[in-house]
Amino acid sequence: MKKHSIEAIPLIKDFCDWLHEQKKSPNTIKTYRRELEKYHEWLQGRGTGINLLKKVDIQSYIDYLEDQQKSITTIDKTVGVIRTFAKYLGKPELTFGLDLQPVEKNNHIETLSAMEYSQLLKEVKEDGNPRNIAIVYVLLHTGIRVSELCHLDRSHIDFENHELTVEKGEDTRVIPLSKDVREYLQTYLDSHPHEAVFVSSQTGERLTERAVQYMVKKYKVTPQKLRHTFCQRLIDNGVDVETVARLAGHKDVNVTKRYVKAQMNNQKVQDAINHAFNNDMIG
Repeated sequence: MKKHSIEAIPLIKDFCDWLHEQKKSPNTIKTYRRELEKYHEWLQGRGTGINLLKKVDIQSYIDYLEDQQKSITTIDKTVGVIRTFAKYLGKPELTFGLDLQPVEKNNHIETLSAMEYSQLLKEVKEDGNPRNIAIVYVLLHTGIRVSELCHLDRSHIDFENHELTVEKGEDTRVIPLSKDVREYLQTYLDSHPHEAVFVSSQTGERLTERAVQYMVKKYKVTPQKLRHTFCQRLIDNGVDVETVARLAGHKDVNVTKRYVKAQMNNQKVQDAINHAFNNDMIG
């Protein structure tokens, strides 16, 4: 772990001792320990810890894993570990009724059609909320993850050079900002004095990933679908795979190549239809 807390580390050790008493195998105990340490480190980045286990934080972590495109198997395993840990603490109710969304398979990419794209922007602008307009434009025009959006500070935005700096762990990438994004971001930032870019209008505190997901859900989209749309539109407009991978923060370029395959599949269907029907004659 990168960070430690006085209370949490002994707590994890005690939990592992309890697992040993439950006759769990050494490999199982090692896995549980590793998953709890990763969860604890994530919590510490949000000013809390595993010794202060809360249902809202468990749900937020699940949302984070889904946003990172972790597999269903990985998420189920993590939830299982946390569920067992909650049972050990005598608080099994903390894991009751969690919202587990299906994660898109790597070979299936959902993007907005041109009509859906225009309709989304029309609807969010008609609603007239400057913050929500800025969020949708940033997600669509930069392709950043919802977790990255929620951690944006004013210092990450360079209006003069039209750039957005995204920091994720030790990795940093710079994404050009479109004219529309700059316009709507500036309008929204002029409405509040906080260092965090996206904040609650009631409390002034930084928005959570869950709050953003809930907001865009009313437009029948997800942050991940907007991210997919960003990548697909770049590929469709001739941007090379390496550049798209860098802008999206893909460590594995094969992840980005999915968008090329999707483009090729769509073109094959169009070509097949044209070939099949272009010689049809009426009458």
